[in-house]
Amino acid sequence: MLEHGGGLRKAAAHYNIPLENWLDLSTGINPNGWPVPALSPDIWQRLPEDNDGLETAAAAYYGNPNLLAVAGSQAAIHWLPALLPRAVVACISPIYSEHPQAWQRAGHKMRFLQNATLPRALSVATPYVLLCNPNNPTGDRHPHDVAVDAAHQLKKRGGWLIIDEAFIDPTPEDSLTPLAGTSDAPNLIVLRSLGKFFGLAGARVGFIFAAPDILNRMNEAMGPWTVSGPAREVARLALQDTAWQSAARPRLQAAGERLHQLLAPLGEVKSTALFATLSCAQSAELYDALARQGILTRNVDQQPLLRVGLPGDEAGWLRLADALSAWRTI
Repeated sequence: MLEHGGGLRKAAAHYNIPLENWLDLSTGINPNGWPVPALSPDIWQRLPEDNDGLETAAAAYYGNPNLLAVAGSQAAIHWLPALLPRAVVACISPIYSEHPQAWQRAGHKMRFLQNATLPRALSVATPYVLLCNPNNPTGDRHPHDVAVDAAHQLKKRGGWLIIDEAFIDPTPEDSLTPLAGTSDAPNLIVLRSLGKFFGLAGARVGFIFAAPDILNRMNEAMGPWTVSGPAREVARLALQDTAWQSAARPRLQAAGERLHQLLAPLGEVKSTALFATLSCAQSAELYDALARQGILTRNVDQQPLLRVGLPGDEAGWLRLADALSAWRTI
């Protein structure tokens, strides 16, 4: 089992700090997520149904009806590689570690391209190009026009572009989701998640956008009721709440910039609206120093990188600022 952010209980036991005393900045999840309302008791008793309005709400939010609801984008990451012919995958890395593991488990061969651009990945001439945009964990971004061009170039040679857009919701104009599985880009597959921007990671709801054939085969492979009824209802309501979405985006972008500035004195920082990643030779030591003060971050194993999420309130911001200030004086 791979390590991920959010292992708060493990950290609490390791550092002998009570669970309630931690500031968890390890996941990149919006700390002030969509406010979940009380649900009708009936929804806990009925089996999930596909005609409950979730797919319609998702098509409107993402701008594309070529979708399948899954139990978090993690489910699509797990199933997708087994549905495609085995070949070599150009993987822009470092990347969310579940991606290469799933492709390798399905029999594909990985070619890791460290901190590569999309044009560099295309030059390798593999059938598949795999990336996160924005990248998790580095925070790197691939420009929209470059990604569109990559999809078109891969289409000409019979290749596929697979993009994980789990962190793109604060800047929807950068997304390629509206193109996925369309006649313009039938070879483009995009994964989306409600866990990050909406702060609904525990609901385990995501979507895969792809050509109908891939969606049908994935649906058959996964079987019925992959997303629970209550999770489907919460997801539908959140996707329809345009007022909350419009208010959340500028707040998150401002918070992301604040986090960037807070980390900048310690080294090179690349950031999104949901997390910032610090490149620092002492990243492991900084991770440990913060953890000893009850602040959990994400230490990236592949490179000297520390990924830091957003505090949820002013007390959290001040606590992080004080801890970083203390580190700088060591």
